Amino acid sequence: MKSIKPTLLGLMIMAAQSGLAPSAIAAQQTAETILTNAVFYTGQPVKAVAIADGKIIAMGKQSDINAYRSPNTEVIDLEGAFVLPGFVDNHNHIFEAASEAGGNCELSMDASLEEQIPYLLQCHKNSQKNKSSKNNWLMGYGFSLEMTLNDDNTRTPLEVLDEIFPDQPVVLMEQTSHSMWVNSQALKLAGITKDSPEPQGGKILTDHETGELNGILFDNAGDVVMEMAWNSLTDKFNQSYDGLMNGLEEAAVHGITTIGDGRLYWKRGWYEVWKAAEKDNALTARVSLRPWIYPSDSMEAQLPYLQRIQSRDPESRLIVDQVKMYSDGILINGTAKTLAPYLSTYIEDEPYGINYIAPTAMKSWLKALDKIGYGAHIHAIGDGAINESLNAIESVRQTHSNRDYTLTHVEMVQDADLPRFKALNVTADFQVGSDYIVEHDHEWAVPFIGEKRANNMMQVNRLYQTGANVSLSSDWNVHDINPLVGISNSLLMGKTGLPDIKTAIDAYTINAAVSLGLDDITGSIEVGKSADFVILDKDIRTMKPKNIPNAFVVLTMLQGEVVFDSDDE
Repeated sequence: MKSIKPTLLGLMIMAAQSGLAPSAIAAQQTAETILTNAVFYTGQPVKAVAIADGKIIAMGKQSDINAYRSPNTEVIDLEGAFVLPGFVDNHNHIFEAASEAGGNCELSMDASLEEQIPYLLQCHKNSQKNKSSKNNWLMGYGFSLEMTLNDDNTRTPLEVLDEIFPDQPVVLMEQTSHSMWVNSQALKLAGITKDSPEPQGGKILTDHETGELNGILFDNAGDVVMEMAWNSLTDKFNQSYDGLMNGLEEAAVHGITTIGDGRLYWKRGWYEVWKAAEKDNALTARVSLRPWIYPSDSMEAQLPYLQRIQSRDPESRLIVDQVKMYSDGILINGTAKTLAPYLSTYIEDEPYGINYIAPTAMKSWLKALDKIGYGAHIHAIGDGAINESLNAIESVRQTHSNRDYTLTHVEMVQDADLPRFKALNVTADFQVGSDYIVEHDHEWAVPFIGEKRANNMMQVNRLYQTGANVSLSSDWNVHDINPLVGISNSLLMGKTGLPDIKTAIDAYTINAAVSLGLDDITGSIEVGKSADFVILDKDIRTMKPKNIPNAFVVLTMLQGEVVFDSDDE
């Protein structure tokens, strides 16, 4: 990209060509930066944009924008590139997705329980060299729940871990983060026995034959242990900070300028890390932090903290005015809340799944949060959880709340609930960044909920056709962080996906900004909005959907500042 500093003579020549006297130019606001010679994603024939104080101050023909130049204006010739609003990733676990703080013991998703042993032995060897936590916790990730709990196994997951790690506490996260594989030392430190009451939103699994603990904890039962392990890190702040920087860099590379935080585990010190990054001017994305609602703790124990950190400064790169709460778990655990019982489940005492936040409690939560300035981003996968979450939002809407509410994942929706999203002004946020979703291959769900219900999952288009606000997000690192993959896949889904490229782009820009309550700040290229841009080498509107991920991010700008430049790589 060519960066041009105009001379005073050149400015006078442009003034003469435009019919404006130099004094007329000097009298109006001048641009710090001008983007020119590009194709802009707007509803107008725009060829150039003027930027000052982090905002778009003018847009139009090149001749119109010349009037905003001064000798100090930087002019960036984009050489015909395609300029979109910066991508808005409505659900991204940016804090921990690229962090080593959560452990570097990596298992195999394709290995059986016994086949994991070589990986575990290597993890044990590495952990003895690097004792990074009090009690020397070992944290890791990457196993298949189905293969770890296979009926053909001759030992339990607990027995396998205990053999390799008899004295060291271990917690290993399954890729979705909804189940943990732990050993006896971890269970002991967490105070979990086979007789322990299960925490709200969690399940403690036992062996069917012996009734003893088998080393697998679902949802909030596992979260409790992982939080202990994370808080045991001896260099927790610096490891967390470094991981955040890695994540932000990855977002900038992919043109993401605004992020809806997947969840802020504030009891792990994450908020303080974000604030330090803000103080260091190290934030390369605007982030809507979403404090986690701890399901086992009372409102009275959490509301004072939430009220203290709530903030919404439109100029800030950190905004805190939505919480993250889970209504239910996930289908493969049997913890997603369904309207009809599971056909097969690991938790036979809960044939309809479970709630993290019970329906009556969610109503109370939303009303209390509304009073202190919070909307909510609600994890809801099963049709039961979606129905209950919509009921809770309807309850708070009846008290005249105008907060922003979003249901994310939205994998199963009963027909009767489809029109309620628009009626209640609730965003439906989908993640479509994996191949199996494109192929509508939900065979994995058939054993749990049957073929009919599995075939009706992920109906993005049906919700879009109701007029509801639909956004796309990555849920990184569950799915690909690249927004171009999500945009492409939403079109490749056919009748279940989005109808056209404009709709898909909007789902990753302005619609996501609406969900975050930031559409007055970002999400589109308009005068007065933040100068947030992703600049691509190709106009993706003219590309075949399957080729869209091949477009190349040339430049990413946030509030007029270049946060990624491919020429620097």
